Amino acid sequence: LPEEWGAPLLLLYLLGLRALVHVSHRQLLRQPSVAGPYDFSAFRARGYLDNITAIWPRTVGSPENEVLAVNYLLEQIEAIERETTRAHKISVDIQRPTGSFSIDFLGGFTSYYANITNVIVKLEPRNGAQHAVLSNCHFDSVPNTPGASDDAVSCAVMLEILNTLSKSPEPLQHAVIFLFNGAEENILQASHGFITQHEWAKSIRAFINLEAAGVGGKELVFQTGPENPWLVQAYVVAAKHPFASVVAQEIFQSGIIPADTDFRIYRDFGNVPGIDLAFIENGYIYHTKYDTSDRILTDSIQRAGDNILAVLKYLATSDKLAKSFEYRHGNVVFFDIFGLFVLAYPARVGTIMNYITAAIAFLYLSRKVLQTKTRAVDNLKKFFTAFGLTLLSWLCTLVAVLTVAVFISVIGRSLSWYTHFYVSVFLYGTAASAKLILLHTLIKKFFYKNMNNQYLGEIFFDASLMIWSLALAVMTQMGICSAFICTLWVAFPLLAKLMIHREFSQKGATVKFVIMYMLGMFVPYLYMMYLSWTVFEMFTPIMGRSGSEMLPDVVLAGFIVVITVILSSYFINFIYLVKSTKTTLVTLSAVFVVTLVLVCSGIFFPYSSDAANPKPMRVFVQHTSRRFHDLDGNVVKSDSGIWINGFDYNGISHITPHVPEVNDTIRTPCEEQAPFCGLPWILPVHFMFRLVKNWYLPAPEIIPRRPIHFKVLSKDLMSSNSMRLSFEVTGPSHMSLYVRPREGSVLSTWSLGDGVPVASIGGDYFVFYSRGLQATPWHFWVELRVPEKHPNGIVSLAIAAHYFFGEDHKSPQLSALLERFPNWTFSSGWSSTYDLFVF
Repeated sequence: LPEEWGAPLLLLYLLGLRALVHVSHRQLLRQPSVAGPYDFSAFRARGYLDNITAIWPRTVGSPENEVLAVNYLLEQIEAIERETTRAHKISVDIQRPTGSFSIDFLGGFTSYYANITNVIVKLEPRNGAQHAVLSNCHFDSVPNTPGASDDAVSCAVMLEILNTLSKSPEPLQHAVIFLFNGAEENILQASHGFITQHEWAKSIRAFINLEAAGVGGKELVFQTGPENPWLVQAYVVAAKHPFASVVAQEIFQSGIIPADTDFRIYRDFGNVPGIDLAFIENGYIYHTKYDTSDRILTDSIQRAGDNILAVLKYLATSDKLAKSFEYRHGNVVFFDIFGLFVLAYPARVGTIMNYITAAIAFLYLSRKVLQTKTRAVDNLKKFFTAFGLTLLSWLCTLVAVLTVAVFISVIGRSLSWYTHFYVSVFLYGTAASAKLILLHTLIKKFFYKNMNNQYLGEIFFDASLMIWSLALAVMTQMGICSAFICTLWVAFPLLAKLMIHREFSQKGATVKFVIMYMLGMFVPYLYMMYLSWTVFEMFTPIMGRSGSEMLPDVVLAGFIVVITVILSSYFINFIYLVKSTKTTLVTLSAVFVVTLVLVCSGIFFPYSSDAANPKPMRVFVQHTSRRFHDLDGNVVKSDSGIWINGFDYNGISHITPHVPEVNDTIRTPCEEQAPFCGLPWILPVHFMFRLVKNWYLPAPEIIPRRPIHFKVLSKDLMSSNSMRLSFEVTGPSHMSLYVRPREGSVLSTWSLGDGVPVASIGGDYFVFYSRGLQATPWHFWVELRVPEKHPNGIVSLAIAAHYFFGEDHKSPQLSALLERFPNWTFSSGWSSTYDLFVF
């Protein structure tokens, strides 16, 4: 096989597949949508979106969220209600629940909410309905952001769906409940208040949750169930522009992605099955000031509306909804085929298919290896040698490329690909490819120097087939639905091999053989590139907000190596068929070296302030005042400063040249005696950030106009070794409570959640508090088992107040500092206080 045309042909093949994938991902609508009187209109939905995002930020507890956004929603709902046909009846309710629950998200913590807001609309047949399907969005946003994609666009879509369904002359069989929840960003509080307390919740048999992990693009079905395969079938039948993957579901539910949605609340606290969808494109500006309505394409709104309207109508007219408990059996394998349609089948059927496919492959390999009895042992030895060398080459490649990634991180050039994604391909992809080719070239030259090249091509194909077959069997045994990928990578290559066996055995690696071989590999290779690009699109932006503990270059390099290994698995045999690999190795090595030199020189700056396509660095900045009290209530230490957290591995190394006083001399110290190091964490994400990448810049004391009030109501001895402490707290809309039992004491129960304290990573206890516009004082108690003697107290308890809006939002010093940050940063700042007490 001549290298001068073999290598370019393979490159063109892969580039062609990539082009097809690009077209598929960018095609939002299969055909232009013409909105009739009973069809979804993206233009009306955009009007809702623009008006909702004009009210920002919609932080829980703020007038923008609790009054202005709520009033706007009610006005639109009333206008829709006035035009509703006689076939339907609309009911509206404003819920302001108070409650508490524990969750194992972010290492585990407890949440308490008071008087938060839900706007709930029920559309039902004129004579009422016993069962309902829920559609959920949230209209609140994270502080300092307009929240267009997360999640105003979903609420706009739901308003238009309500408008469309209400005007239809066709009556529904079941009710559709639209929940516009006002406290999702406060870690799923409003959905908990609805599903556990509202009277309509009892009628819900299924739900659709609308979320975002990016800004626009396609909405991906990334969670379904639990079990209830009929829900996936509903999406398969009804969705006009499908985009769904069980691979995304298994990745998300593994906890790799530091995020969660209301899906968890409905599943865990309501025992209701559902479908979870999220926009995933352009996650670089998710939860930033750039998340504006103009960045969401009208076609993106149209496809989401078409899909969700169709699925809701299907469910609201389905007999299965009323008897959903009868269909709660087994998981389902599902995946879309390039956005054209979805394949879905029960996992038990997939298990049978997988085992049959693996068995056929094992039978083929065993017959091939053992076909000549006199040489069976020699064939086995050669086969397993090739098998071992293939695995060894993959391992060596992984180690080599990860070494490069660690080097890049150590010299301070991490995330050089964040704005220029293809830098990662030119750096780590070429390194992985060159390493693989070099290893197998050396193996061919020195280990197999006198062996027939055609035989080597056969045996290394068989070795790759064996690896995929084993992976298929193991993943199927583990119950992993994503094993269907391995089925593709066993069935199609084996079929292609059988079809071209005669051509290869008689004439060797001819042009006809190569073309037929590539055509045979078309399906698994195209699907793997389609899937890997989807994962790239989700994961790459997450590297910019995954904390300072994880080395993003190592993660991305590892992922690129895995993709390279997968894509090369059935082309390794070409190395043994080609006459030479010299030109290919030189070209790949040159690209790698040039890219490495450019990365090391710092020419690829990680972040961008480009107005059309910003990729900002995220920085959280708090101006905080801290007071530490002793057992007698005396203040033993107090300070004030501006606490700075960079949200990625680079910390603030790129900011220091612009703000020189923020440098390594002001690293944040850990107050060892205080829970969570004596720092006002808004959420228990301390394990994602090293203190060596926190900075504490001394600043004047802040004195909030609405300070926190914390007092002990009672201290009660419950038994000889148990004491209950009761407290009352008033303060801003967001507060964090931190609890650490002193030596010898154990926190046994409290009035929060289900009464069982849930410890966060590190052993301290974290409680996240939020309230709506107004709320009564927060009362709670903690009960501890205590030793007979406790001269140093029984518990350390700290409370932090966070001022996300209003007159206490930002101090003049904080505002002045933030103005000096470069324009390629998104710096979210607020004021806070921290008080530690010992009892």
